[in-house]
Amino acid sequence: MAIYTLPELPYDYAALEPVINPEIIELHHDKHHAAYVTGANNTLEQLEEAREKENWGALNGLEKNLAFHLSGHILHSIYWHNMANPKTDEGGGEPTAADGLGELADAITESFGSFAKFRKQLTFASSATQGSGWGVLAYEPVSGRLIVEQIYDHQGNVGIASTPVLVFDAWEHAFYLQYKNQKVDFIEAMWNVVNWQDVAKRYADAKTNTPLLIPVKG
Repeated sequence: MAIYTLPELPYDYAALEPVINPEIIELHHDKHHAAYVTGANNTLEQLEEAREKENWGALNGLEKNLAFHLSGHILHSIYWHNMANPKTDEGGGEPTAADGLGELADAITESFGSFAKFRKQLTFASSATQGSGWGVLAYEPVSGRLIVEQIYDHQGNVGIASTPVLVFDAWEHAFYLQYKNQKVDFIEAMWNVVNWQDVAKRYADAKTNTPLLIPVKG
């Protein structure tokens, strides 16, 4: 029985135009994301078989495969909800107290100095990934602050236990059909579709549900 399933998109394929065209959304969700779901489920089955046969020599490779596919599934599931229709007031701009997003806005300013500085760091981290990767804004439960992470493939270069709240997919399949080799143009355009309501909720949930891993002595 499948453990992981492909989530439905929260909008239709054309909802993110002109930032992302419908063909990219369809291929990205229905083919690439679906492949990570299938890969995670298949690897779980292979791990079960390895346990039954005590085939521990296969363990390292299978664990790596599971991390790759499962992280791909999780990051993409966040990615779809991190975006909203740029033709409405839902996508783009920046979080402000006037929009009820003061907690997130304050956290960004406290962690990065200003929204502008944060935007530049996440833009560069996303667009400068070598090969396939992601730029991520994450809640870090040791300091209790927000950090930017530059994730290679779906796993590497990540602080343990950090919780992604905003993710920019910088793999070529996310943009190449429309932006060709201009990754930085795609990342700049992504700011026009960020769903700050979703990001703010993820940040609030991360703070509420993740206690500081190393409590600060007062």
